[in-house]
Amino acid sequence: MRDAGTPNQGTLWPSPAYTRHVKRLRAAIGRNVYLVELLASDTHLAVRQTGTPYVLLDVLDFPRPDPARGLAPHFILLDDGRGINLGRLVRVSLDRAFGPSPAQVLYQDRALQKRLLLGKRRLSRRFITRSSRLALGQLLGKTGLPALEGPEDEDG
Repeated sequence: MRDAGTPNQGTLWPSPAYTRHVKRLRAAIGRNVYLVELLASDTHLAVRQTGTPYVLLDVLDFPRPDPARGLAPHFILLDDGRGINLGRLVRVSLDRAFGPSPAQVLYQDRALQKRLLLGKRRLSRRFITRSSRLALGQLLGKTGLPALEGPEDEDG
């Protein structure tokens, strides 16, 4: 399955695959679905996959899509009362929460999944040391102190 709609520089948004995904979602109205959700806050970005089934009640047009903010042109309505924009979902599947077959995947944002789950990580020893010292310096109000910047030649 191809990218469902995360905009990339110089590409059409939403992608042609996005329309196919929306049709598949609409065909599944009234059935149990499983979600892989993107949870974003000011300081954290996480992916949540609980294995909880939700009844898909409807697929509705989102009035203010915005590719820069990750808001897709549609959202889904669930039986727990939530409406979730498709831009906040990594995957929606039928029958299986974990490891669904391609036929069970109704919606999947491959570009988002690749970037968040399979992307290159910067968690070297040097990066963690510098980030920790920078955060500590900000907490103590001493961001300009050279002692808090850390050595440059640490192994990574």
